[in-house]
Amino acid sequence: MEYGICLNSIIPVRSEPSHTSTMVTQILFGEHFRITEQHHDWLRVKLAYDHYEGWVDTIQLTPVSEAESHRLDQADPVVSTGLVQLVQRESSGETFPIVLGSSLPGLNNNRFIVGNDTFLYDGPATGVVAGEALPATTDPTVLSARIIEDARRYLFAPYLWGGRSPFGLDCSGFIQMVFKINHIKLLRDAGQQIEQGTLVPWLAEAVPGDLAFFDNKLGAITHVGLLIDSRHIIHCSGNVHIDTVDHEGIFNQDQNRYTHHLRLIRRLIGTELK
Repeated sequence: MEYGICLNSIIPVRSEPSHTSTMVTQILFGEHFRITEQHHDWLRVKLAYDHYEGWVDTIQLTPVSEAESHRLDQADPVVSTGLVQLVQRESSGETFPIVLGSSLPGLNNNRFIVGNDTFLYDGPATGVVAGEALPATTDPTVLSARIIEDARRYLFAPYLWGGRSPFGLDCSGFIQMVFKINHIKLLRDAGQQIEQGTLVPWLAEAVPGDLAFFDNKLGAITHVGLLIDSRHIIHCSGNVHIDTVDHEGIFNQDQNRYTHHLRLIRRLIGTELK
């Protein structure tokens, strides 16, 4: 078994082969990966989507062949856009929930195939077809508006280290998922995302959809958020909410203080990503 896919709602990925170790990310339904190492009942995996690595419990994944993994790489990248939707396995009729941002590889006429199984999905999605699907666009203004609208879907979602779902996510997981819904691949961590896109020299030159990155006193990147405009940012800190931002950083009105120090701004919409 060298390849696998998540056919559960969510698979937690841990830093070490242990249930007591830190969760570093999550694999959502329909995301696939390569297995690079085994330690007892734990497998080290490398995600196809963002190349992130960590450990998962063998009981939680579904094996696929190398050929199927390559097919999934080429499948149309359809993504669910409902908070929680149901997927049905056609052969057995069993249904199970998936969360916002799950992958539905190659969805067509409300069906998609993984290995020997056919799944039915009749909810909202981006990509090829499915209910409320939106047509693809490369217009930066239209795309920025959609990204901000999708970011608002996560408002008040709680902070969870390593999380990528609307029921718990961290700052970079939030940003990655909002861009995933709009078919823009970002890396997993803020320290990786800061290397993508192009630099925006000044906050005054920022446009909606740009990313703002923040550092600590040692200069390490510790936070990222999505600019709604040059004065407001939506980000996940405690939960997903909107704060004001200026050249100093994020100012939280409730706490009446700056909570994050602005390092720099990057533009990813309409640019070539690494």
